[in-house]
Amino acid sequence: MNKYFLRYSFAVCLLAILSILCISTDAQLSAASPQATPTPSANAEIPEAQLLQPEGLVLISRSAGKERPVILQVGSHVLYAEAHMPGSEHVGAGGQDLGLQALRDRVKGLKRDQFLVIYCGCCPWSKCPNIRPAYQQLQALGFTRVRVLYLADNFGTNWVSKGYPVAKGR
Repeated sequence: MNKYFLRYSFAVCLLAILSILCISTDAQLSAASPQATPTPSANAEIPEAQLLQPEGLVLISRSAGKERPVILQVGSHVLYAEAHMPGSEHVGAGGQDLGLQALRDRVKGLKRDQFLVIYCGCCPWSKCPNIRPAYQQLQALGFTRVRVLYLADNFGTNWVSKGYPVAKGR
């Protein structure tokens, strides 16, 4: 088998395992507190106006003369290393204290009106443990131009398999 097929198979298996872990964690949280799990259509923490569809980010990244956003991946480093958006930076998992501290450190010197895009894509949107805490942290820090990339299923399905640009490695 060729290396590409093996890497792709590994990435698909890894995404499947992470999705199962997200679902399992979500089920445990639901059992402990029935209100802990948001419904897929409920984006109370992230207003609809702040959501950015993948096609929109592709258009923004291709437009000449427009301000380019700082794109931050707030999910797993393993997934980032396997495939990420060119020019994006991994800052740490937004669902963990260390990840939120890394996010605070990364944006420390930025102006509060800096155009920021954050994304995760580890698992289905409604189950993601990283995106909402990262968004809430940026809001609490006073950032006014934060957009959140809406990846309904995961990064592989909603970005990679659509043929959008991908980089690999650190």
